Amino acid sequence: MRILFYFGHPSQYLFLRDTIYSLKKDGHFCDILIKSKDVLEDLLIANNEEYTNILPEGRKSGSFGILAGLIKRDLRLYKYTLRRRYDLFIGTDPSLAHIGFFKRIPVITVLEDDIEIIPRLARLTYPFTSLILTPEGCKTGKYEYKTVHYNGYMKLSYLHPSRFIKDQSRIDQPYFLIRTSGLDAHHDNGISGLSETIITEIINGSRVRGKVYISSEKRLPESLTPYLLKNKPAEMQQILANAGMLISDSQSMTMEAAMLGVPSVRFSDFAGKISVLEELEKSYGLTYGISPDKPEKLFEKINEIQNLADEGTVFQDRRQKMLNDKIDVTAFMIWFITNYPESVKIMKENPEYQNRFK
Repeated sequence: MRILFYFGHPSQYLFLRDTIYSLKKDGHFCDILIKSKDVLEDLLIANNEEYTNILPEGRKSGSFGILAGLIKRDLRLYKYTLRRRYDLFIGTDPSLAHIGFFKRIPVITVLEDDIEIIPRLARLTYPFTSLILTPEGCKTGKYEYKTVHYNGYMKLSYLHPSRFIKDQSRIDQPYFLIRTSGLDAHHDNGISGLSETIITEIINGSRVRGKVYISSEKRLPESLTPYLLKNKPAEMQQILANAGMLISDSQSMTMEAAMLGVPSVRFSDFAGKISVLEELEKSYGLTYGISPDKPEKLFEKINEIQNLADEGTVFQDRRQKMLNDKIDVTAFMIWFITNYPESVKIMKENPEYQNRFK
């Protein structure tokens, strides 16, 4: 097969990284396109991936910047694929669905956000894509007829025990990780999270026991720069895996923490609104969502977690329960892609088929 992958965020690449490696090993042609976003390009370089950046300048924030970026990607993606042959497109970006629809090439859209969280992305993508591939519980509304659900999470594809091994060799003292998101995505409009005041109170108020590091997508105020985490992008999952706790307004890193069994508290207006995170909180107790209008609840939850007897064991036991219930997502993705479109028919008629990937 000749497959075109398009990534607009680091987590999208990580989701399919091991799948692409396996596909290439089996002789399939995998072409990778990206746009500049956070540490995405650094990750590709670190993994010696061949890729093409069709939007190296990135895009500007705001509605006009988002629309202008989409038009650029549509035009550049069309030009890039003009004299190239593909059997399948895979990614999340609307431009991939647009060009695939126009050129009559099947498009698999992969994501794990409910349609209510990403209404603009859904309007621009779902009518044109061939298939939406998403975790169980993720809502796709009126597009359920073109949706296949799998029993897992996107982050589990690269953080499953069969793919990720925790390295404790460089840990010399307990530490906690604070992650602040840029909150500049199309679905982040009007969303608030961790403020400088809250972060300062966490640090200065001895709200956590241990050293504190901050990982941030946005520029930190001078008062917080001494806590800035300096690391290579490829090291981030190991740093997170060894943290005592994650305090964050990032949905993506909160999901990663849950996959690793690291206690996490998410301080965001998205709290209580995202199905996959609600499942991880309500069914497995692996993470907690707190609304920004209740800062006192944030500090209470931090203290509650730290006061658990042997919290590391407690959360690892909860993680194991989750792992027992879920499939090896990468193994499933390799099968699903190489057997497409027959795999769609199999999953529609017999969803239990995926249990062979546990």
